[in-house]
Amino acid sequence: MSEMPLFGKSIKNPVEVVKSLREAVNALEKVDKKAEKEQLPNTLMKALKAQEDVSKNLCLMRTFLYSTAGEMGNNDAQPDPQMSKLAQEVYSSHLLLLLVQNLSKIDFEGRKDVVYIFTQILRHRSGERYPTVEHIYLKPAILFLLLSGYERPDIALSCGQTFRECTRHESLAKIVLYSDDLYNLFKYVEASSADIAADAFASFKELLTRHKSTVAEFLEANYDRVFTHYRALLNSENFVTRRLALKLLGELLLDRHNFNVMTRYISNSENLKLTMNMLKDKSRNIRLEAFHVFKIFVANPHKPKPILDILLRNREKLVEFLSKFQLANEVDSNLAEQFNDEKAYVIKQIRELKSIPLPVSGAGGGGGGGLNQGPPLPPPNPAVDQNG
Repeated sequence: MSEMPLFGKSIKNPVEVVKSLREAVNALEKVDKKAEKEQLPNTLMKALKAQEDVSKNLCLMRTFLYSTAGEMGNNDAQPDPQMSKLAQEVYSSHLLLLLVQNLSKIDFEGRKDVVYIFTQILRHRSGERYPTVEHIYLKPAILFLLLSGYERPDIALSCGQTFRECTRHESLAKIVLYSDDLYNLFKYVEASSADIAADAFASFKELLTRHKSTVAEFLEANYDRVFTHYRALLNSENFVTRRLALKLLGELLLDRHNFNVMTRYISNSENLKLTMNMLKDKSRNIRLEAFHVFKIFVANPHKPKPILDILLRNREKLVEFLSKFQLANEVDSNLAEQFNDEKAYVIKQIRELKSIPLPVSGAGGGGGGGLNQGPPLPPPNPAVDQNG
């Protein structure tokens, strides 16, 4: 690559690579503050020059990492000694934190290099260990700075991509899940920029679906707080937010790891009312996603009395609505057949509902458990969800 000899020497010493980049970023940070304060042509030019120096050094480190990427990508390979030296220097110099803190001062191409550098160093292994993950675990400010990057349109996507690379590691995801900062994501997914909102939702979904056992434990322990915020997404005025949140809700409830969470959610009559209201949404997509949540309420063989009462009161309207509910014409015939089978199942269960008899002396009121309501439905085919 033509950028390799930018400093008049080949890239042989990883310590020098890190040191040079750190010095360039520190210089940029210093001159940028001065330029912002003075707004003078001379200091602005110095800031631009410092930015160029950072970009050159980022390119140099990218080139170095690119040459060792094959080693890092091979799980069976021994750690590259040069890469290990570079990584250790990155940790001891706190370079990752420095780069994130100054990301908005770096130019567009430089930000792409930062994402690449961050990703490659994250993937660096030493035996069974991921030293960079351990480094970030001890310095979680890096994670939270990346997450707060969604508040800065110029760096939001770079931060989001890097944040997801971090949270693919369970130990780092757990830090975020159990932090107050997690709840900022509920705000970020409703960003005015469609691109930023979509990226934030990708991070949100990644956190709630990748590490299933950890997430299930977290959701159980923080059910009220999480679903209070989640309900706001389901009531959002933004169509895309509502649809994505509703679709993700269905996936979460149907994941076997979240059985206790699902049981609690479908035992709440307010949740059923909200889902039924979304069945009437003007958008076919919203109605379809609502159906996949609604059927979980119906398929529950142990419905609490408030849930059963709502379904009984609305039985005729529900049967009439579902009988007319169709997918879009362009949906694949096999997917349409699956949907129609599920719909027929739900209609049958609603028609066969019976009220719970009043408990007699010594009875536990468990009559609902003997209803002929069938087993829970299988998860919907994701491809069906995306159509209609």
